Amino acid sequence: MSNEHRQHGPADADGASGEAIGSGPHEALPSGESLSAEAQEDLIFRLKAAEARATENLEGWQRSQAEFQNYRKRVERDAQVMQAAMKADILRQVLPILDDLERALQNRPSDTGPWVSGIELIHRKLKAILEAQGVSRIEAEGQPFDPALHEAISHEQAETVKSGHVIAVTQNGYMLGDQVIRPATVRVAQ
Repeated sequence: MSNEHRQHGPADADGASGEAIGSGPHEALPSGESLSAEAQEDLIFRLKAAEARATENLEGWQRSQAEFQNYRKRVERDAQVMQAAMKADILRQVLPILDDLERALQNRPSDTGPWVSGIELIHRKLKAILEAQGVSRIEAEGQPFDPALHEAISHEQAETVKSGHVIAVTQNGYMLGDQVIRPATVRVAQ
């Protein structure tokens, strides 16, 4: 229905001024005047259409918000995974230094001079730093062989160790939390 049919002309029977009914969002009807059935139907139709658009817009906004929250969580999770991988990489590069310090302490001279004390201090500090970062040594000697934690370099006969158990560790393995950053290199009993 067009505005022309909804306007009251100057010659209207009720003496209205010629303004369109509902032409402005805040216009009220003059006192005592009521809407025609056609105008009421038109307003109801427009109201329902506006409500449908509002509902559609709200649902679209809610979907966008949910998608954004999912995206943000995925980005945060990916960043945490990347950070953990980078941390493991750096720690993996530090482990040979710890191995060298442990070998130096195993072969230290018999006198316990300041040089030996300095190496022991460096060793303790490095172990403390690694432990603070969540690095722990994989206990392997005497344990059942686990390919997820151990790397076997030989299988040998051993009378004192049960078959399938670790005889000796040739290089310590380490974990960062639940992740193996370097498996323990071991000799396994047959």
